[in-house]
Amino acid sequence: MSKLARPILDYMTPTPHSIGSDQTLATAQKLMKEHRIRHLPVLSGGKLCGLLSERDVKWIATLPSVDATKLTVEEAMIEEPFTVDPNTALDDVATTMAKERYGSALVVKSGHVIGIFTSVDACRALSELLEPKPKQKG
Repeated sequence: MSKLARPILDYMTPTPHSIGSDQTLATAQKLMKEHRIRHLPVLSGGKLCGLLSERDVKWIATLPSVDATKLTVEEAMIEEPFTVDPNTALDDVATTMAKERYGSALVVKSGHVIGIFTSVDACRALSELLEPKPKQKG
């Protein structure tokens, strides 16, 4: 099996931080800053209902009429994030992310988020794939 055909499961960040849809934007900002992350899966009743990105939070928070302590995550999230099965090939995920300009893919199994694959994970995967192979002794 080629390294590019390996499943996204091999490259994702497992068990990502998430946030409830009823939480405030200020809470999301704090969580992102505290954990140095840029994407938060949004859950409602334990089920995935959206995605909140740092870029969206920063943009919304700059609007003059927005109070980040009152606006809920649900009001700011992307409702249909890019999701993939854990067995989806790395190259398929990377191709879609590049084509659609997605910053992340949520890895979902049986309706539950089990991981996230971000541009940082993609750089790690690229680094691994570009490592020179050890020379075979003759």
